[in-house]
Amino acid sequence: MGDGGILIKAVRGIDEAGPGDITFVANPQYEKKLNETGASAVLVTRGTERPGENVTLIQVDDPYVSLGKLLTIFYPEKREKPGISAQAVVEDGAEISPSATVYPGVYISSGAGIGAGVVLYPGVFIGRDAVIGENSILYPNVCVYRRCLIGKRVILHAGAVVGSDGFGFANPGRDNIKIPQIGIVQIDDDVEIGANTTIDRATLGRTWIQRGVKIDNLVQIAHNVVIGEKSIIVSQVGISGSTRLGRSVILGGQAGLVGHLQIGDFAMVGAQSGVHEDVPANSVVSGSPCQPHRNWLRSMSCLPRLPDMRHLLNDLRKRIETLEKLSEMKKEVEKEKESSREKEETQ
Repeated sequence: MGDGGILIKAVRGIDEAGPGDITFVANPQYEKKLNETGASAVLVTRGTERPGENVTLIQVDDPYVSLGKLLTIFYPEKREKPGISAQAVVEDGAEISPSATVYPGVYISSGAGIGAGVVLYPGVFIGRDAVIGENSILYPNVCVYRRCLIGKRVILHAGAVVGSDGFGFANPGRDNIKIPQIGIVQIDDDVEIGANTTIDRATLGRTWIQRGVKIDNLVQIAHNVVIGEKSIIVSQVGISGSTRLGRSVILGGQAGLVGHLQIGDFAMVGAQSGVHEDVPANSVVSGSPCQPHRNWLRSMSCLPRLPDMRHLLNDLRKRIETLEKLSEMKKEVEKEKESSREKEETQ
């Protein structure tokens, strides 16, 4: 809607955009800014009305998705130059594709396999017999322990640790006998893992991050956890051992899950929730301990009123005590009257 001949030179936020810029409105609450923005064009949802002649609207199914496509066009990532730096350490027996990029300070252990188009930034450590799939990117100081499997097009952000020992100890708090963690971590294709996130190797078998999962920064995933396809794990989540998440699960920030749980497909867990029991598919839970989200909202709506409710209860308690005293006094008076009548009748 508007002038289809406008030349767009850049993508900017709606507050900063000016002539020659394109911006977006994905949330209806920001539609009021259509009257204020200086952008030449705005990505909006279908059916959005044009506020005036000064702005051109481009109606799409999902403005945020369209924004992502535009950003890749306007600001493409620079392709890394293939090659192995002379300052990298590569042990005998490691296999590295000629099209991979290995920066200074990378350490690749024997038996490791580095696929085509892989980029390993400075400080990356690849353990024995680990495999990094095609076109994956490992940012500085990522550690991939022995035998772990990383799929294709995986992004591991700085400081991520894949395959550290699971927290397994017998007689905890007394003998703390370490149980060897001999399993692996398997990360499937198209997964992205945030900075300083840790994924522990399995005691036996595998800790498994399935295709398309996106994990934020500072997340802890314990041994033998399974995270289903396309799930979203937000920052500072902690998932205890052997818990299994279904497909497209969303865990809000700082949620904590105890071990050996089943979280159903498309379930959602609110931020800072404490999950102590299985969560059914397609459900939404919040709170600590968690409960159905609507129940939690009702509970939270009472909190601001608790001081007034306490004052009211104290007032009612005092009134009840006063009424009880009056009732007792009335009973005593009636008892005295009855006693007087009995004496009169006797005389």
